[in-house]
Amino acid sequence: MFGPQVPSVTAVEVEDGAYLLDVREPDEWAAGHAPGAHHVPMMEIPARVAEVPTDVEVVVVCRSGGRSGQVVSYLMGNGWDNVRNLDGGMKSWEASGREVVSENGQPPSVL
Repeated sequence: MFGPQVPSVTAVEVEDGAYLLDVREPDEWAAGHAPGAHHVPMMEIPARVAEVPTDVEVVVVCRSGGRSGQVVSYLMGNGWDNVRNLDGGMKSWEASGREVVSENGQPPSVL
């Protein structure tokens, strides 16, 4: 989708315990996200960029891969070389059978 300049990984390639950076909106996050993921909405990334680790591989996640690809491009342009886009986003995460948890008391779902 973004070409070779934006590195990506598939849901099955993400190792357990990987640093997942979920850049979706709060309602999307509350409905369903990967366990252990870290939530920083896309529009907050510039103000909160110091929260993104530089010493471990970071997998950036959104619903389908578009917003997360933009965040990966932004981070790479600002010196991060350890970021990858989750190909297909949370939709592919869920479809691959990876666990999804919710924060709203409802069964988890990907919005």
